[in-house]
Amino acid sequence: MRPPIDFYRPLALGAPAPLRERPIRPERMIHFFPPHIEKIRAKIPKIAGGVDVLCGNLEDAIPVDDKEAAREGFIEVAREADIADAALWVRVNGLDSPWFIDDTMRIVGEVGDRLDVLMVPKVEGPWDIAFVDQFLAQLEARHALERPILVHALLETARGVTNVEAIAGASPRMHGLSLGPADLAASRGMKTTRIGGGHPFYGVLADPVEGVSERPFVQQDLWHYTVARMVDACRAYGIGAFYGPFGDISDDDACESQFRNAFLMGCNGAWTLAPSQIPIARRVFSPDPDEVAFARRILDSVPDGSGVAMVDGKMQDDASWKQAKVMVDLARMLAERDAELAEAYGF
Repeated sequence: MRPPIDFYRPLALGAPAPLRERPIRPERMIHFFPPHIEKIRAKIPKIAGGVDVLCGNLEDAIPVDDKEAAREGFIEVAREADIADAALWVRVNGLDSPWFIDDTMRIVGEVGDRLDVLMVPKVEGPWDIAFVDQFLAQLEARHALERPILVHALLETARGVTNVEAIAGASPRMHGLSLGPADLAASRGMKTTRIGGGHPFYGVLADPVEGVSERPFVQQDLWHYTVARMVDACRAYGIGAFYGPFGDISDDDACESQFRNAFLMGCNGAWTLAPSQIPIARRVFSPDPDEVAFARRILDSVPDGSGVAMVDGKMQDDASWKQAKVMVDLARMLAERDAELAEAYGF
């Protein structure tokens, strides 16, 4: 951990100064694409117009024989594709893989000025972030980049969750954290083969009632604890929290349920793995217009954020004012990008 006096100093001579505030922009959906597939690359300009973040995937789901092709395909997209207002991210291979060094050196060297965020898999502690931080600073200096590349860490191991607070505060380069449920499940020894979502056997059985033979069973959320802990760590350090992949792309209802839980708990967005999940993330991570309208009434009723007021028979005070401001600030930011939402919110 860097001491406070050095926290915002560049880690390499000639590297750009670290950011003191994370850029604020819509990140409702982080849409993953496999860069080694030519027909997918050809669709990127069309896809980019409908998403907040495009993330080239070089890691899981990319066959070993296609790792280099995926890297070069991503560089091609970054150089040539018109991605409109979408942010550009890349998920490189893990720090323990034989591809991480080449992934990072090639991408930063060739298209570092186009890259917003480097996503690092299976981060286990602040030492991993310290290595990536220093390595990126050296490459930024070598290639005379004018702005730092941010780092997004994936929580995919039990050790990573144990160290989540230290990871979140490890560097001013930190952008946010995402839940990686499949690898995390394996690391914890969880008995599920699902990628995200619940499990029909994980739940609570109601107490027996005399004369009633069937006891209701209510399915619970396997990821509630982890998401809550991740959100707390991220908010404590001013970075973003994100739900990761929902693997069953045929079950839109379950996907929407998981995304909505994450949104209500404080996540900024979620990963989308297929085009069908993009409108789900847009809908879920954009506040409901009725909720925004009510939140605006709360702000109007307590203009300076202090005191007590009644709105529709419900008491509002400085705490509810802060809750309302979170909702209205998010709606206002989304309205600046989305004309349809601007009309719905009345901005």
